Amino acid sequence: MKPAILEMYDKRPRTLVRNTILFVLMAVILVWSWETMDYGGINENGAVVARNILDALIRPNEAWLFNFTATGTSIPLLMLETVAIGFLGTILGAILALPFAFLSARNIVGPVMSNVGNTIISIIRTFPIFILGLMFIRVTGPGPLAGVLTIGIASIGMISKLYVEIIEDIDKGILLALDATGATRFQKIRYGIIPQLTANFISTAIYRFEINVRNATILGLVGAGGIGFTLIAALGAYRWKDAAAALWGIIVVVLVIEIISTKIRSKLVSGE
Repeated sequence: MKPAILEMYDKRPRTLVRNTILFVLMAVILVWSWETMDYGGINENGAVVARNILDALIRPNEAWLFNFTATGTSIPLLMLETVAIGFLGTILGAILALPFAFLSARNIVGPVMSNVGNTIISIIRTFPIFILGLMFIRVTGPGPLAGVLTIGIASIGMISKLYVEIIEDIDKGILLALDATGATRFQKIRYGIIPQLTANFISTAIYRFEINVRNATILGLVGAGGIGFTLIAALGAYRWKDAAAALWGIIVVVLVIEIISTKIRSKLVSGE
């Protein structure tokens, strides 16, 4: 009689054929992807440009980087505007995502309505943020308002998706207890769901805020406010030290926000 461990080994899933097919498929995709690249070699001036960029990063335009006044170009003020755009856009997106999330959670509305809601969320997520930015610039004109609206709409997809996962993981016992008392759907959401979700919802919104600050710097490239326009203008004119000052501003602010938000989110999740 075979030992139990050998019997379990004999009954193991046979995955050799599947793994071989997957490996071959990945290899084919890799070769095909490589063939689509049109590599013509490094630009003859590439090494010089790279050296100039590295030199500029070491010695950025300090007049811009440490200018805290409204006179001239001020990287701190531009980054403050960028953070404000990201913050307001995140608040807008987090609020707009709430109805989408509750109308897409299977344990709230059932499987049919959940599929409809998730389809709508997926459609929203397919819109590139640059396209949304260009659309809102046509509506509101260039400036921070276009950036706020773009980030708010672009945030709905991701935040809603995470909200749905949080809602579907709640304690079902509380909902059953509310059902037994004859609570309406709104009362179940108000008294049984929201108290369980608040901390995780805030944590999700903070995480999205980190992403949106970076998105706000990119949206400036199309004229939606923030530091992006200053950065792209400097790059376009080969003013590497000016571009480096903008990059350092972005790097410092993003790192500080990430450190602070990580600490806040860890405290929210742990309930401290």
